[in-house]
Amino acid sequence: MGRDDRAAEVIGELVGEHGQTYAEEAGIRLKDAPQPLYRLLLMALLLSARIRSSIALATVRALQEAGLKDPRHMAQADWQERVDALGRGGYRRYDERTATQLGVGAELLTERWGGDLRRLRKEADGDVPALRRLLQEIPGIGPAGADIFLREVQRVWPEVAPYLDAKALSGAERLGLPKDPEQLLKLTKDTEPAVLAAALVRAALDKKLAEEVRQHAA
Repeated sequence: MGRDDRAAEVIGELVGEHGQTYAEEAGIRLKDAPQPLYRLLLMALLLSARIRSSIALATVRALQEAGLKDPRHMAQADWQERVDALGRGGYRRYDERTATQLGVGAELLTERWGGDLRRLRKEADGDVPALRRLLQEIPGIGPAGADIFLREVQRVWPEVAPYLDAKALSGAERLGLPKDPEQLLKLTKDTEPAVLAAALVRAALDKKLAEEVRQHAA
């Protein structure tokens, strides 16, 4: 078996078993509309902290259940309401600081982009590095948060794709796959870049998962 054939088998096993985007896992029906995009931003913010992904994703759902589903509702909620919603999701280690960031960020989004991340996209005008910089102007979104958002949003913002950041490529390295995005995409057949990116990130974060994928593809 050639190297490319072996790599294609590993990718097939990885995507088959772990090819769910983080947005899907969080219950976000992603589309190019204000509410889903805002929920994706919240997910990126929560996932970028040093906390288990399962807790971050549960907290995305808890914020939705609390009615904090768009910048207007988030800004109108008082600080304690935000803290309580974060706590219900299990996001207790960073709850007080994050509650403040969510309020300030919601106000910024409302004032600068009318609460609609599509306007932020328009401001970037197809320039992905500019989009990444603009995202980081939102409190709580640093480089890692911007990368998480872009990995997922490439599903509905075509100009972002293919977006395989350093974290995704570290997953490729752990699996013995090429670290060149173009080579990876050639080996994936019809897999969406967002799905591939999410699966590779899971491999980067979980050594045991990566080892199991390699063994099953053998």
